[in-house]
Amino acid sequence: MGKADFLSPKAISNRIKAKGLQKLRWYCQMCQKQCRDENGFKCHCMSESHQRQLLLASENPTKFMDYFSDEFKSDFVELLRRRFGTKRVHNNIVYNEYISNREHVHMNSTQWETLTDFTKWLGREGFCKVDETPKGWYIQYIDRDPETIRRQEEQARKKKQELDDEERSARMIEEQVRRGRDGKDTDEAPVYTELKRESEEEKVAFNLGACSSVAGPSKSRYRGFCVKYVIIYLNLSVSNWVLVSSLSSVLGASALKMEKKKQQQQQQSVRTDYWLQPNIIVKVITKRLGEKYHKKKAVIVEVREKYTAVVKIIDSGDKLKLDQNHLETVIPAPGKEVLILNGPYRDTEAVLEGIDEKNFSATLTLNSGPQKGKSVDVAYEDFSKLA
Repeated sequence: MGKADFLSPKAISNRIKAKGLQKLRWYCQMCQKQCRDENGFKCHCMSESHQRQLLLASENPTKFMDYFSDEFKSDFVELLRRRFGTKRVHNNIVYNEYISNREHVHMNSTQWETLTDFTKWLGREGFCKVDETPKGWYIQYIDRDPETIRRQEEQARKKKQELDDEERSARMIEEQVRRGRDGKDTDEAPVYTELKRESEEEKVAFNLGACSSVAGPSKSRYRGFCVKYVIIYLNLSVSNWVLVSSLSSVLGASALKMEKKKQQQQQQSVRTDYWLQPNIIVKVITKRLGEKYHKKKAVIVEVREKYTAVVKIIDSGDKLKLDQNHLETVIPAPGKEVLILNGPYRDTEAVLEGIDEKNFSATLTLNSGPQKGKSVDVAYEDFSKLA
């Protein structure tokens, strides 16, 4: 017998059979047999093997339907999770990709008659978010993996911590500005007098006096902006004198703004996103190691690559390798020695004098460095107890 032509029905049928994807209505799930046409499916239904499978299924039809339904649901949801993730996608796109596998479980053997019924069921059971549009039903997988949830919580905690650091820095700057304004001497109200000259050739001179200094360690920076003496060799009217008398106060306000901006830039430049230091006491806050190590205090023995520390548990003596996100600083009792871990006084030993719970900070007295003996306010997370 000669070979069938390329476009003959026989050749087309052979290619379809080799591909393995025929019409789903001619597939028998119980026998797992794919028929090529309606006549073949009819002959299969009349066969002895198919009748035996029907008798076997008739004894417990719920068992077989539940099994096929569970297999169909598991494979469909797994494909949706692995292929599309948590993106919103049309349900028919997922179904077409699912049935492209010739070994898939057919829907006509499950408890769902249509794809719409199956989509609604996924929404009711909480596997996906479903919504109906003029273009059809859309589904979105809900990822409830514990590792994914933990990762999302970790990212949210880091973001909240960054926002807290920015707010704390802003409050610190505002407090410094307020202290500077409170300590500044109040300017006396200017007294305006009538301009008089004894002769036309005499020059008029105005002495505005020295600018009031700003309290605090930064007062020397303002001196460059102060105008001590302004002498005007012009024939001025009274209105011009009023403008000149306010020059000192304008320059003082401008200098205050520039100093505030400079302090903010300086604090941001000296801060880093890592704070681990050897020989300090920290607390383990991760729950991934179990309750045995959760909330336990440890001593940092070694710091690796700035963000990883080898710690020794104080109670048990066990050594662990942890990331800095799994640790937090320890605040000792007043009078104890601490180490400043971040900010302009980084790597400086100090003594804890008091705690300000309202502003989440503490007052420290520097115990080393060029500014030894100075009292500074440091946030909770920027210092820790020395071992």
